[in-house]
Amino acid sequence: MAVVLPIAGTRVTLIRRAASQEEVRGRSPQPILWITVPWRPVESFVAPGRLLPVMHGIASDVVYGNAATRVLRGSALARRLRAEIAAARLHLERLGGAPPILATLLVGRNAPAEAYRASIVRTFAKVDIEHRAIELPANISGAGLISAISRLNDDLEVTGVLVLMPLPEHLAPATILEHLTPLKDVDGITPTNAGRLHLGLPSLRPSTPAGGLELLDFHQIHLPGTSITVVGRSNVVGRPLATLLTQRHATVTLCHRQTVDLPAIVNAADIVCVAAGHPGLITGAMVKRGATVLDFGVNVSNDGMIVGDADFDSLLGIAGAITPVPGGTGPVTALMLARNTISAAFAGLRGSLDDVLFELPEAMVAHLGEPSP
Repeated sequence: MAVVLPIAGTRVTLIRRAASQEEVRGRSPQPILWITVPWRPVESFVAPGRLLPVMHGIASDVVYGNAATRVLRGSALARRLRAEIAAARLHLERLGGAPPILATLLVGRNAPAEAYRASIVRTFAKVDIEHRAIELPANISGAGLISAISRLNDDLEVTGVLVLMPLPEHLAPATILEHLTPLKDVDGITPTNAGRLHLGLPSLRPSTPAGGLELLDFHQIHLPGTSITVVGRSNVVGRPLATLLTQRHATVTLCHRQTVDLPAIVNAADIVCVAAGHPGLITGAMVKRGATVLDFGVNVSNDGMIVGDADFDSLLGIAGAITPVPGGTGPVTALMLARNTISAAFAGLRGSLDDVLFELPEAMVAHLGEPSP
């Protein structure tokens, strides 16, 4: 399906969800043409001089008035990562390694954690890596959790272990940090992996921030010297992301619940990365025009929809680029976790984090057929 705009300079208002013309007028004062679409029906439309793909491909331009926002979808990067994972599995097999297996451990019930696990199940099935889901009751004791982690540490078949967060309030996260073996720590949360990351040594890196960095690189977002605000200081996203960005020579400000005047700090940034667990926290009124917004949020709304920490609709036409939720960082995060599971298998094979696999042999890389944004 395509809509052709034959007149150069035609103003286009594109609405993500079905809307009336009155609703569209509220977003763009003087629209010439309305394109009203549900979530995924329109393959593309032609605007003055170029083809703008909608919700598909590497990056989509969503046009409001005279401003365009690039929608940075993870699908094209995901294809490249799947090829890398397939090559890494073959390399592992040639070195005599066992098939990689990830065990996820969920304590009690938590909607975002279960949504993340569902994404892991789908992703791992596509890359032929075994996933074992382990569920523990919400009232399990600290000793019971330690026992479950110890069994996974000792299981020679399991190459990676991921404890899904958050834990019930009576369980301290330190229980995991102190008892999970670093060689199977695929989310990089143990003191050994976290310390090595901050020192710039080989380590298993947290998959979410590592995936975010891959996404920025894939879409050729410039980092050295760039002012970046990271909203959220968790040990699995915000803090390691700030470290990784600093290692890439960005100037990073890390914000949290006690940050004074968050909107002013966000407005000064060229890139805004948000992982706060707060739906719609970052709005169009906070972000300077042309900034890039990287949304790691995974929240379940009252109607069961997955939404991010950024108010996507209000940022269209203001942000220069933005990752959607779902479909942005999520697919990349799950694949980075798969790659980490294979990396952990290499570390286990050789018994050292110094041997974690990050780069494939050049002969394999040459056959990956990496797409360009």
